[in-house]
Amino acid sequence: MNHLIEQYTIATTQKYNFPQPTIDATLPQRFIEQSIYSLRNVQNQTIQLNQQTIQQETPTHTLQLKLDPIPLKPRHEETPVAAIDTSSMKIGETSLGILIAVRGATVHKHNRHYNYMRIGPFIFHVTEENKKEVYASLQTAYFAFSHEHTQTYQGMMNIAQMPTRIANLLEKWLQTTLTKTLSKSLILFDGSLTAGTPDTPTRLMKETLRIARERGNAVLAFSKMTNLRVNGHIITEMQPSHKPPYLLEAVGLKPKPPIVLLGDIYVARLTHGNYAFRLDIDKELRHEQKIGSVESLLGNDLLQQSYPETLRLAHILCTFTANEVIAMQHFITRKYGLKILNRPDIHRLLFGLFGRGEGYA
Repeated sequence: MNHLIEQYTIATTQKYNFPQPTIDATLPQRFIEQSIYSLRNVQNQTIQLNQQTIQQETPTHTLQLKLDPIPLKPRHEETPVAAIDTSSMKIGETSLGILIAVRGATVHKHNRHYNYMRIGPFIFHVTEENKKEVYASLQTAYFAFSHEHTQTYQGMMNIAQMPTRIANLLEKWLQTTLTKTLSKSLILFDGSLTAGTPDTPTRLMKETLRIARERGNAVLAFSKMTNLRVNGHIITEMQPSHKPPYLLEAVGLKPKPPIVLLGDIYVARLTHGNYAFRLDIDKELRHEQKIGSVESLLGNDLLQQSYPETLRLAHILCTFTANEVIAMQHFITRKYGLKILNRPDIHRLLFGLFGRGEGYA
């Protein structure tokens, strides 16, 4: 170990011609030691590059995963399947703020046919001056639609978070709309059934699920990523030697108030392969209904990599392409005379080829 550290230090010093330190070098030495130690401990393990930001979840005190699988058998009785997803992105900057676009999509599978509806894109020019007004206006419209009291939570609204927050409102509206219009269907959400956050008030999520149950619908929420762990392992990466399709039930999850879990949590491994997803199913459904809804999904939708095709299509249909972004930028400049800034990349200017930007730090 000491020999390796010495070699590493000498090579670095000679290459960059650093001056000999005259201060206590304990901390840099510890950095090197921990670097080598951690790399040794992680060798021969898998590594994922350029992964998306993991969605934030509530820290928990305890979490256990029942290793006895719940086997599943496809039910082929005709059951409609519907899915909702939204996307958002920043499409440019102005001297006052940012230009963002939001779009939603719903996909409905019935009688072996897929139908879809796109909503948007909606383009917003959000500034520090109008961000609260824009969000409060959309929020008021949504809560009025849901027959709930308007909540005007603002908090520390970061302008960079506005695309996600506005898209979240659109997504909640689409979810509520489907639960009110469909009956005896499977409704697929993207994400979880966790409530109690500013963008997902508990009362509204409870109301959405209540309406769904009254109309004979079952709500299933698939999370593409999760940070829930058991014994240090992400729950979807644990691979018991069971033949899919099956569910593993997670128990003991205790979020801190005001966060509330409105769904029971499972690990869903629905096809062969190394793919599994966190699956939240409406907690108020009976156990037989929960399992039956997943079996109906197996019998009524295509599944690849354990993921429903209906939800996959909803994601694809709401995602913006490069050509669409260019078209929206052109529309804005022509229609409203806004001048989009092309700010220089400071990292590139300062560091040349080594300036890859903050996203790569």
